[in-house]
Amino acid sequence: MVATVQVDVLVVGAGTGGTAAALQSARRGAKTMVVSEFPWLGGMLTSAGVSAPDGNELLPWQTGLWGAFIRALEQHQPQGLDWGWVSNFAYDPRVGASILADWIQSLPNLQWVVGHIPLGVTRKGDRITGVEFADWVVTAHIIIDGTELGDLLTLGDIPHRWGWEWQSQWNEPSAPVAPTPLTLTYPVQSPTWVVVLQDYGAGESAPAIPTPSLYDPAQFEGAWDHYGVEQFISYGQFIGLESGARQGGCHRYMINWPIHGNDYGQNLSRLVHGSSRQEFFMECFAHSEGFAHFIQTRLNPRYGLATGIFPVCSPMQQSLPSNQGTAFGIHPYFRESRRLIGISTVTELDILPIPNGQVAQLPTDNNGQVTAIAIGNYPNDHHYPGYEFPLSPKSLRWGGRWTGTPFSLPYGCLIPQTVDGFLVCEKNISVSHIANGATRLQPLVLAIGQAAGMAAALCIERNCQPRDLPVDILQHALLTDSSAPAAVIPLFNLTPDHPQWLSTQQHFLRNPTLYPKDGYDPDLSSKGSSSPSPQQTDFHFSGTFIRENFQDYGLFPTRSTTAQQRLNLITLTPHINERLAQLTNGQAIAGSGTFNTAGNWITIKWLKD
Repeated sequence: MVATVQVDVLVVGAGTGGTAAALQSARRGAKTMVVSEFPWLGGMLTSAGVSAPDGNELLPWQTGLWGAFIRALEQHQPQGLDWGWVSNFAYDPRVGASILADWIQSLPNLQWVVGHIPLGVTRKGDRITGVEFADWVVTAHIIIDGTELGDLLTLGDIPHRWGWEWQSQWNEPSAPVAPTPLTLTYPVQSPTWVVVLQDYGAGESAPAIPTPSLYDPAQFEGAWDHYGVEQFISYGQFIGLESGARQGGCHRYMINWPIHGNDYGQNLSRLVHGSSRQEFFMECFAHSEGFAHFIQTRLNPRYGLATGIFPVCSPMQQSLPSNQGTAFGIHPYFRESRRLIGISTVTELDILPIPNGQVAQLPTDNNGQVTAIAIGNYPNDHHYPGYEFPLSPKSLRWGGRWTGTPFSLPYGCLIPQTVDGFLVCEKNISVSHIANGATRLQPLVLAIGQAAGMAAALCIERNCQPRDLPVDILQHALLTDSSAPAAVIPLFNLTPDHPQWLSTQQHFLRNPTLYPKDGYDPDLSSKGSSSPSPQQTDFHFSGTFIRENFQDYGLFPTRSTTAQQRLNLITLTPHINERLAQLTNGQAIAGSGTFNTAGNWITIKWLKD
């Protein structure tokens, strides 16, 4: 007889969104279970190896579980996070996995079950009631799909999308008008099986990386031609647990490279056909192994597979010599999955800036009520090996660097149009294929998961279905959460520590027509935010300030190994951004922050008056 377990909230899949959903549901008080296939929580953040998150990097967006995760990383990795140039936050995946496991295991009303995948979904009419596993069934009032590929959507016969939509459907400016060779080759974005390399030292040869079967070096030719060797290898570098002080150097390199690299997209429809998914995984893994072999043999033999990074869980990892499989993520990094057909669908028009503005329009319902529950800002980014796919720009310069137009997601993109008892919390939200390029990133998916988990717990408290939960109740709960309050309205000059943070968020929820096109509340002074004092461990600098273009800042340091060596100046903090905009060319300045050799930038935390 098959055992049955009853909980309030069941989260299936413990990726980035699923982990966040389980945490928030349990923290709110619901009896929660999260079921994962693998022994690590976190998905993209950890087990898939993309430990250099993109998006939501500015301090105003560092709220909720994303902000809490950054602060925990800073405590656990005192050497700092500012190492690679693709992200301001790079960390050892083991550190991220440990933090999430500690959070989950600290909650007595949250049960984490490892080593199971969903095999079926039970339902009564239009309501999802449970999920079947190999030896047991879990029933729940609310079930959340946190799987990497939206597996419950198929198992539960819940209407969903897979693939492209044409421009006629939503008038998305970047959508193709009809099928093209690109759309026929790639129904969704390509995944990547991330591999971590290790620097074994100058003059040393790392253990040889096996040559995989069907290895074709021609497909990797030119991978770093436009970047140079140093910039290529430092793309996603991070400090390993075994490394010492910051001055001791960086010896781990996350390889998640889109240009003639380890993105893999052959016959992607296999991902939604269970019988052939494993076949795709084997090819994807071999492709990444081939790229690692190419780097070692063509770039430098000092670079080899890192040891001891990931637990060995997949057959592909187990196929390598002892300990070499630990250099590869536990599973691929999936950029896209099946996508729910929800009450609301996020399209490209929802993530692009307002005309003559630098924020997107706030989502509202038919009554004009703001439905925002999560903030994202990533520039729209799609991965199709061998093809260039231009998209409408949604980038801007801020703080001396490129960032993306901030936008908010509506609550309705988590809820099926016609099915009850069910929410989604991953890349499986109700979003168009085009907009998915901006909604798929780790920080936003954490926020999506937090919103889904909070909504599920509130449905338990109020004995209602997700579609009947008033969105203002959900927004208030997110904004006032005792552990990780999460913003829902993006404002460039509103930081999480600002004394008017909550009242300002609530003000624009009540008055969406007053939301400023430039994303700055004119009545809000950034001076209300605290400015961290310079720390002994910070990088202290002085020199001559230079401005070459709009939001393009540099420093000729007082002490330099090369005459007139320019360092770039950037910041993630609003009041420092304002200070930089006010400086004059040639002005003497001094301050402190972190120095990132990969990006040749100083991230300023403090500027001397």
